[in-house]
Amino acid sequence: MTFPRHPRYSRPMACQRLKSWASALKLDIMALWIAARDSRTPLLAKLVAAGVAGFALSPVDLIPDFIPILGYLDDLIILPLGIALAIRLIPPPLMAQFRAEARRLSDRPQSRAAMAVILLLWLGSGLALSLCATLWIARRTH
Repeated sequence: MTFPRHPRYSRPMACQRLKSWASALKLDIMALWIAARDSRTPLLAKLVAAGVAGFALSPVDLIPDFIPILGYLDDLIILPLGIALAIRLIPPPLMAQFRAEARRLSDRPQSRAAMAVILLLWLGSGLALSLCATLWIARRTH
């Protein structure tokens, strides 16, 4: 038996705002990545945009997330400040074009086959690395 949901107890507005902020942040990171590669972007803005996009898209954290409180500091403070600085350095009409391009790219269909190929490549690389390490250790012990 299901009970009807009361409108007051539906998804809180704060959660919707947080979700909207996160998607705008993702769009801005993509736009900065595009800006860093565009020849019309001023040099300083290009350097800052490349650094911020690289930092955001990097699998390696400046401060690992498992460190209490400090682990999320880079994600919650440093990254948004870097994004804000990069956006300020890029002329507004140009940033609008980069955001439109990022929106267009994010709306493209994603290929599950390409994802599978990439996962297989990572898995194969990991297996090859572990095999090499095993052979190296076996050779050193004999």
